[in-house]
Amino acid sequence: MWLPNRIGLLLTNVRNAMWLRDSANQMQSYLPLLKPATSSNSIASLYRGVINLQARYLLTSPYCNSFQPPVESGIPPAENSASTDDKVFPAYNNQSVFECKYELDSLAAFLEVSSNYYKATKDIDFFKKYKWVDAINAILDVATTMMEPTYNQNGSVNTSPYTFTRQTNRATETFANDGLGNPSAPDTGLIRSGFRPSDDATIYQFLIPSNMMFASYLSSTAQIMSALPGQKSLGNRMAQMAVSLRESINKHGIVNDPVHGRIYAFEVDGYGSRNIMDDSNVPSLLSAPFIGYLDTKNNVYQNTRKVILSTANPYFMKGPVFNSIGGPHVGPGFGWPMASIIRILTSDDDAEIKQTLGELVSTTDGLGLMHEGINSFDSSKWTRQW
Repeated sequence: MWLPNRIGLLLTNVRNAMWLRDSANQMQSYLPLLKPATSSNSIASLYRGVINLQARYLLTSPYCNSFQPPVESGIPPAENSASTDDKVFPAYNNQSVFECKYELDSLAAFLEVSSNYYKATKDIDFFKKYKWVDAINAILDVATTMMEPTYNQNGSVNTSPYTFTRQTNRATETFANDGLGNPSAPDTGLIRSGFRPSDDATIYQFLIPSNMMFASYLSSTAQIMSALPGQKSLGNRMAQMAVSLRESINKHGIVNDPVHGRIYAFEVDGYGSRNIMDDSNVPSLLSAPFIGYLDTKNNVYQNTRKVILSTANPYFMKGPVFNSIGGPHVGPGFGWPMASIIRILTSDDDAEIKQTLGELVSTTDGLGLMHEGINSFDSSKWTRQW
């Protein structure tokens, strides 16, 4: 059971909404303290609460990314003026959903927090209870459905399982082609994602970092499923899907860079188009070792790292006070401390770590807190001081 009096730990500071990805990431801070425990005030209990709450949301609206506080919390539903007139299929209830941008990494976040809990506690009995298996089935249904291409074999347009349009003056806040998104090719074996972890719309729907994250944690949660009575077949299905995704990423997500050789693209469409960049939020190409997809010494990753941590990445912000990956969510000129932290966590280069850490601690504008984004030329210009 989840704990209503702790819901404040799980709600993002923006409008008291709960993003699946963000709440799972917040829980990683507690991983060193996570031990097997049954007491109601334990970190393990908090983890179980997060997993159960996310399962409830996924069973209600599996295409959505952000949810209202649960009724048990006593916190009233928040209004999201940006999404008031959104046209989304499948439909959802705004009393339980804050925003419904379909992001593959939101599904992967549920797998991640489940995997982290099990690895630390070996508490297989918890996964026999409540609705965890049902939530996994809901995730697999979405993932399988979102492998469908834009066109049928006869050339007709498929009815998309997810569409999204919003009245906005920002291109990243809505989906192209009247909510369908840009076309995706058949038979890639990759899973489409409408939006990135930044909540910005994808250009090409096969978002490689999110497919990496999904494959990584699908593999580890398959071990949980296979250990449950009567679920070995489902566990095998999950494991096979994880292997297939890796093969598809290798086939379609690795491209040739004229300078650095074989690298991972950020997004592809299966037709040959690719988007060479990286974004600041996790999962990102930079975070591939952090999410357990590959080893930092992987040659393709190291080639990719050279590209995305340089001006060859259109969203790498270079300057005299701060050098980091940013993204269209805040815009050109602003790097994100989040990306700098991931850079540190995926490096064994002492000089790189020292320099990056120095930039982080010297750009708080005297507030002592890391911001969302920092101007690479002027640390007094930033977004979200908390």
